[in-house]
Amino acid sequence: MKNIIGGLLLFLMQFGFATEGGVLKGKIIDEIGGVPGVTVQIKNTSYGTTTNSKGEYSFTVPSGELIVVISSLGFKTVEIKVKIETNQEFILNKKLEEDVFGLDQIVVTGTKTFKRQTQSPIIVSVIDSQMLTNVQACNLSEGLKFQPGLRVETDCQTCNYTQLRMNGLAGGYSQILINGRPVFSPLTGLYGLEQIPQNMIERIEVVRGGGSALYGSSAIGGTVNVLTKVPKENYFNVGYTFQSIDGSASDHMLNGNATLLTKNENAGVSFFISQRNREYYDANDDNFSELPELKNDSYGINMFFLPTENQKIELSLTSMNEYRYGGEMVDGPPHFSLQAEERTHNVLVGTLDYQLNFNEDNSSFITYMSAQKTDRDHYTGIRPELPEDSEEDILNHYANPPYGISEVSTWQAGAQLNHRFLDFLHGENVVTAGLEYVDDVVYDEIEAYNYLIDQKTTNFGMFLQSDWEISNAFNLLLGIRGDKHNLLDNMVFSPRVSMLYKLKKTTQFRLTWGTGFRAPQAFDTDLHIAFAGGGVSRISLSPNLQEEKSSSFSGSVNYDKSSEKFIAGFTVEGFYTHLKDAFYLEPIGSDDFGLLYEKRNGDGAIVKGGTIELRGNYNKKVQLELGLTAQSSKYDSTVSYSETLEPTRKFLRTPNVYGYSTLTYTPTPKFNASLNMVYTGSMEIVHLAGAPEQEFDAYVTSNPFTELSFKAGYIFEIASLGTGLEFFGGIKNVLNAYQSDFDSGKNRDSNYVYGPAMPRTYFMGVKIGSF
Repeated sequence: MKNIIGGLLLFLMQFGFATEGGVLKGKIIDEIGGVPGVTVQIKNTSYGTTTNSKGEYSFTVPSGELIVVISSLGFKTVEIKVKIETNQEFILNKKLEEDVFGLDQIVVTGTKTFKRQTQSPIIVSVIDSQMLTNVQACNLSEGLKFQPGLRVETDCQTCNYTQLRMNGLAGGYSQILINGRPVFSPLTGLYGLEQIPQNMIERIEVVRGGGSALYGSSAIGGTVNVLTKVPKENYFNVGYTFQSIDGSASDHMLNGNATLLTKNENAGVSFFISQRNREYYDANDDNFSELPELKNDSYGINMFFLPTENQKIELSLTSMNEYRYGGEMVDGPPHFSLQAEERTHNVLVGTLDYQLNFNEDNSSFITYMSAQKTDRDHYTGIRPELPEDSEEDILNHYANPPYGISEVSTWQAGAQLNHRFLDFLHGENVVTAGLEYVDDVVYDEIEAYNYLIDQKTTNFGMFLQSDWEISNAFNLLLGIRGDKHNLLDNMVFSPRVSMLYKLKKTTQFRLTWGTGFRAPQAFDTDLHIAFAGGGVSRISLSPNLQEEKSSSFSGSVNYDKSSEKFIAGFTVEGFYTHLKDAFYLEPIGSDDFGLLYEKRNGDGAIVKGGTIELRGNYNKKVQLELGLTAQSSKYDSTVSYSETLEPTRKFLRTPNVYGYSTLTYTPTPKFNASLNMVYTGSMEIVHLAGAPEQEFDAYVTSNPFTELSFKAGYIFEIASLGTGLEFFGGIKNVLNAYQSDFDSGKNRDSNYVYGPAMPRTYFMGVKIGSF
């Protein structure tokens, strides 16, 4: 009985102590007024809240000397010491200072948990919506060029599909996520970078190299996480942009966004809509397009609901409908043209997340589902004609033209548990454990070519991670992921280790090692049927194809120093990736329709190099950012690209040097101007025979090229309506650094394409709404 009474007294004492304290309240503002969605938290505790739409906050706190941490996207994080007496109502107001480089914002991709960027042991680069606006990016593809180590290339002269190369590795090595979910199927990867409009994107988080091993298969080169716009405050905007492509083709874009929040801000919804209509463009006057006709209609919603203070439900739904046609520029069905590719995509994407915080917010449980469905009708063909083809060939073509269908679906389900140990060996440790299942089905058929890909892949993954902040200066991240893929006999385990050391507040040192794998399945570029040698080329998988494995190392130094009017910094990073059983394409001959290639395992490959980023901002008016990557990518043994060319160890289409720079000038909140540049060094490309310009297969070394673009805009305030009206305009690719040696005619090698995605393009536009 004495023990029971003593236990009750101890419980009551602890309960009384835990609730003893006061109230912390106030308002967080910036240059304009109250800032919504700001996190106000007591350091090293679970006490905290976020500001409402007016920037106001209030919550109970324990008494004593406390450190209040105030943080928000786009602003510098501040820490303020306060002393709270019992039953005291303490008023703390604060004006936030803009974080011009976003160096201290909250990111999620590196660790699958919310982490301040400067405290993340995995280096995470961020492209925010303002950067996308400054460079006049129309879609995801155009925005990804402005990060070190990233390069977006166009890989088909006819249909213009694009792929992302990270640290020298091709598109299949990069994992594309939408709101953290891998709903980009192999087929979606062909055209999806262009199908995601700019006004759908809140920001893009990029993890390069082995640090992305937590995301499983296809994350060898890195991970790109596209985070869509979420409801934060009531606002709207509508904009129209007109582009003139080299004075020969028109491009019209209409975009709109709106957000609505309930009065008590426990629910909200964001809407976006985007419409694009682009004419095809012929660069060499052969009546065959270099830019396809493009029609894109996209729309979607993001919603959240807070059933209670510690629960959150999020739903995202997106529809993307795209039509593209490239080839001979004639009216009528595509099989009447001499050569053409026609694509009609209908894509639906949805994600649903539920989060429950408990244990005084030291623990959280997250469960999620996501799905993507793509229906595609397509045509890829060359029309026979006299005198080189027989009448029988012509009749067969009209009787059985090479139309095809694609049915693709991806769905994922998973659960994740996070727990924060506030006193783990005198440090703080966040432990994350999770399970997820991904099912992907690709059915792609063209009966006329006897072409069929009927692929079903499933992957069950589990992951465990320890994010241990040993001290204020040192952080150790340990993680391992296990994947059981249906095309592999055994489970694949992918560990990673990352360390962060912070020298004062100005410098961070990071080291990361991780492994990864790619399953022996058809990836995005394998699904593209290219024109070459007077026919079409197709890719099949070797029956002996094994998984490709990787081991990656990276190290970086990040430094930033600020004064009253000036801030400058740099990041230097080195990377090294060794591929075992690296995939490559082996030419295996031809059939009645064209060239055949087989995906096989090579001995291995090494990709290594480094990047440097420089940044500076003067008085929040002039800002300069630039990045440069130097690298080397080679197979351990030679591989063949053509039956008539000598094998080589080089990765084709991979420049050793590439980079970008942006310069923005904002003298007032109403006027802005920006100048940006993308540089691509020389690279080796294979040019297959068939077109009038190319009699034999050959290796070609391209010239380096620089794409320079300019934009300026001015906002007129409409005080009576509480809105603004912006007019903007500029020129993309001012120097017209566009490829000048395209193949011509129906027998062109459609893969012989390099350089900027578009020639010199003039644009102007108007936007009305909240700014």
